[in-house]
Amino acid sequence: MLRYFLKRLVSLVLSLGVASLVIFFALEVVPGDPAAYMLGINAQEDTLAALRDELGLNGSVLERYLSWVGGMLSGDFGTSYTYRTPVAEMIGERLWISLPLALYALSLSTLIAFPAGIWAASKRGSVVDVTVMGVTQLGVAIPNFWFAMLMVLVFAINLRWFSAGGFVGWDAGFFAALKSLTLPAVALALPQASILARVMRSSLLDTLSEDFVRTARAKGLSKRQALWRHALRNALIPVLTIIGLQFSFLLAGAIIIENVFFLPGLGRLVFQSISARDLIVVESVVMLLVFAVIMVNFAVDMAYALVDPRLRGRR
Repeated sequence: MLRYFLKRLVSLVLSLGVASLVIFFALEVVPGDPAAYMLGINAQEDTLAALRDELGLNGSVLERYLSWVGGMLSGDFGTSYTYRTPVAEMIGERLWISLPLALYALSLSTLIAFPAGIWAASKRGSVVDVTVMGVTQLGVAIPNFWFAMLMVLVFAINLRWFSAGGFVGWDAGFFAALKSLTLPAVALALPQASILARVMRSSLLDTLSEDFVRTARAKGLSKRQALWRHALRNALIPVLTIIGLQFSFLLAGAIIIENVFFLPGLGRLVFQSISARDLIVVESVVMLLVFAVIMVNFAVDMAYALVDPRLRGRR
């Protein structure tokens, strides 16, 4: 187990290093000068040079990369070019929206997918199974941003049960803040629930065909008893892996939904920073999201190895 852990840890560090290189140098080749964007097209060259020096843009690309990485390792993400505030503070404020939104959406996805997948697997070939698979196929096919706009039209504009966008803040109370995140969370959760339900059904059907389940049935257990006592636990292994990957996606992939609902989260911060050529913010937020994705995958690998000892023996 220790050898497996060390191998995964080395892979994690290498992945983070490669990701930092790709993110930094990809953004550095994007056309446009942040200083010129901030001062306008009529700015004098000496003024531009002074601002570039203040923003730390006059050094070589390698010097700026090493400074950026060294700052992140010490907890200093730099200062925003546009807002002139520490990037770490901006990320911390936005994270308190994006992280609860991702957890809320993941909870809804799991609560929907587990019963649907188990029900479809237990009724294989029936009208229930066909209906669940048809609905989940529709859920996978519909773009979440289109579904988000549809929910705004129905639940915010017509029924007026929810606000059309914005976030009231956690100071307004837990349930008021949660209500602000409900429509975005549902828009994110339903496509993921469709995927998870299909995986749950497929994994459970594969497990039900295993010899140990047939042995349990031969000993007198009903199909329902064999499913709940023996098959379900073993079928959860790949499903839990998918859940871990979905959390990474929900945290890093909510940019469109946050813009649809005008949520001041990390996704909207990235969008605004790209528009303003605030490269230090874009680089830091994207690197943070990549770090979250890699860490979640690392945690899933560790949990999977604990459940399945065969993985620990692989070279």
